[in-house]
Amino acid sequence: MSVTIALETPRQDGVLRLLDMSDAYAQSLYPPESNHLVDVSTLEKPTVSFFVARNEGAIVGCCALVEAGDGTAEIKRMFVDPDARGLKVASKLIDALETTAAEKKLQAVRLETGIYQPEAIALYRKYGYGEIEAFGSYLPDPLSLFMEKRLP
Repeated sequence: MSVTIALETPRQDGVLRLLDMSDAYAQSLYPPESNHLVDVSTLEKPTVSFFVARNEGAIVGCCALVEAGDGTAEIKRMFVDPDARGLKVASKLIDALETTAAEKKLQAVRLETGIYQPEAIALYRKYGYGEIEAFGSYLPDPLSLFMEKRLP
C-alpha cells in the first residue's frame, strides 16, 4: 500500500464523501456555533491549496491550507477516512502542507480544532503546534483549541 498526496480539486466525489463524513463527525461532537466548517466553494479559492491523499488510487484523506493574506495560513478540513487510519495519512498531509507553506514563505500555520478530538490534538502537538489565543475571525470558545506553528 502506498499513500500519495497531491494538490487536487476538492469538487470530486471521493472528497465530497470525506467532507460529508467530517461534517457528521463534527456535528456529533459539537454544537453548531462551535463548528467552523468551510464549504467546497471556499476550498476552491485561489488562496487555498487543497491536498488529497490516495491509497491505491482511492481517496482516503484531505486537508486545505488557506492563506490569510498576512503571512500566515490555516489548516482547514483535515480529515482521514476511519478505514484508512494507521496508514500515516494525516502525517503525510501535514508534511505536504508544511512544505507548501514553506515554499510560499509563510511565517506560521494556524488551526482551530475541538477539545473532544484528542487524536488530532496529539498529532498537531507532535508536529510542533502550540496553543495560542483565538485568531482571525474566531471568537474564544471553550470547545475550541487554537494552535500555531511558526515556520523557519
